[in-house]
Amino acid sequence: MKYITGIHALNLNCSLETCGDWHQSGIQWTHPTVMESDESVFADYGIENNSHVPENPGTHKVANHIRAVLDLLAVGNFGYAQGMKDELICNDKYTKEIFSRVLMLSTAANWKEISRFMGNEYGLQWLRFLERNEKV
Repeated sequence: MKYITGIHALNLNCSLETCGDWHQSGIQWTHPTVMESDESVFADYGIENNSHVPENPGTHKVANHIRAVLDLLAVGNFGYAQGMKDELICNDKYTKEIFSRVLMLSTAANWKEISRFMGNEYGLQWLRFLERNEKV
């Protein structure tokens, strides 16, 4: 299924209790970032119906904020994912879920970069998680 993700999804409402990005006026909406769920290790996880996407009439499938960040990590777009913990997700109740989903990327070519990014965002919490899951 095709869905909107990345920085565009982070600037839309979702069902989670997360902050998102909210620089909507600075985003180019005529060509939002679209991905195919069948091509992702995450499949349909975190994809929601969203009735309003600026400059795009109709109903659209949109990644929730966690899925949008996961997609950014998967493609190595760490710049847009910067501030994930404190500025985009802003809710520790999702940390376990995020960690388990990020771990699904452990066979990706850019795993070392993903893990380093997560370490920068979550510090010892991420390192302890990796130790518990024997991924250190």
